[in-house]
Amino acid sequence: MYTPFLQYLETLLNQRFSLSPRPIPEGLERCVSERGRCPATIQSWCYQCPELRKIRYTYIDAGETSQILNSVIYPSHHFDAPLLGVDFLSFGKVKNLIVMDFQPLFQDEEYLKKYIYPLQSLHERYPDLCQDLEMKFYDANQYFSKYLLFAKTDAKTVETRVFEAFKDYLQLYCQLIDDAKSLTEPHDIQRVAQAQKNYDQYSAERDPASGLFGSYFGHDWSERFLHEFLFEDAVPLAATVG
Repeated sequence: MYTPFLQYLETLLNQRFSLSPRPIPEGLERCVSERGRCPATIQSWCYQCPELRKIRYTYIDAGETSQILNSVIYPSHHFDAPLLGVDFLSFGKVKNLIVMDFQPLFQDEEYLKKYIYPLQSLHERYPDLCQDLEMKFYDANQYFSKYLLFAKTDAKTVETRVFEAFKDYLQLYCQLIDDAKSLTEPHDIQRVAQAQKNYDQYSAERDPASGLFGSYFGHDWSERFLHEFLFEDAVPLAATVG
């Protein structure tokens, strides 16, 4: 269902940036599950370039049961730009949840004016994809912007409106990275590095997808996938307690 999205993402990034592969821990790049009524395959890709230190995206194909595309783009620590986060989840083509945002590292007014407010006019093109849904697992005021796309919709809308919004948000994000000024002061660079690490920790502790991964691919594999690939800078809670 999201193959056209994946293909567009790959094509645009390769056109705009000089990408090189970023290693994925052994055994995590692909996994096949025979659990349930329909076999599920999960496959991930990861790249880097001077402007973007980590570009990761993952596709879960469980046939008619579920189709999921997840991606996060992390800028270099020399740029304080927001992350780009994408979560598109479809279950039986009946339940379709879409989430896409420029995820701010900081929430001060100067930062939001610089990186988030330019998103407003684009956001206003898609009022049908800006629904006032409850966030069950996250704080909407942390690592999310006021111009978040967040909606439950139908399969036809995914193929049309969601795909157009996806392309528009990606293009604007690439332009934002092109225009970003490189940081030079060590304390500014360290501040960004710590903010991205905090994002990984926050996300790893709250990501509801870990339960879905576990149902398909088992607990042990899913824990490795969560902490060694998706949010590699997070420390597992067991380790912090120990």
